[in-house]
Amino acid sequence: MDSALQQKVIEATQCVEKQLDAEIQKLDNLDISDFAKVRENRLKKLKLLQQQKQNWLTLGHGEYTEVYDEKEFFDVSKKSENIVCLFYKDDSPRCKIVDHHLKILAKKHIEAKFCKLNVERCPFLTERLRIKIIPTIALIVKSKTKDYIVGFTELGNRDDFLTEALEYRISLSGVIQYEDTQSAENNKKPWLSQVVKPKTIKGPNTSNSDDSDIE
Repeated sequence: MDSALQQKVIEATQCVEKQLDAEIQKLDNLDISDFAKVRENRLKKLKLLQQQKQNWLTLGHGEYTEVYDEKEFFDVSKKSENIVCLFYKDDSPRCKIVDHHLKILAKKHIEAKFCKLNVERCPFLTERLRIKIIPTIALIVKSKTKDYIVGFTELGNRDDFLTEALEYRISLSGVIQYEDTQSAENNKKPWLSQVVKPKTIKGPNTSNSDDSDIE
């Protein structure tokens, strides 16, 4: 067994060395003009990224804001491609918990617009999106509701879930980007087992005894 294991280690090392040799050879074959092109392309990408970030900030990304009526909501959906919107009520303790986490995530993920909407002020939109349980987070991409997070069921059905757990769940719908970590690191994060991955796009009518109905 020791001999076989040693042979595998040698083979793996040789494979890595071949890959490194190939990369070094590529670099050796580059001339000054090639390096200039690589640098130019890199600068273009950075410039476009910076411009995109500035556009997001201009649209109010980076902050967690209140949407006061249906018209404002539709205006936001026309301007921002990715939206994370909490449907809430003032008397819901769990909505205040979500508020705390979304304020943090809004600053971290400027690629999406984070907002909240009082269901009692927007009955038409609430009815249209079939919001029945509070809190419900609607995840919207290109003016289409792609997914819902209803109550805390998909977050371990507990009030003390981590912000990172909500961040990861939102990212599963493609509304925000979440940095993937190595499997070894994931094993150190027990909350991952509590987050339910959506198999299909589902409606917001899932019941949860710990969450409140709108009516």
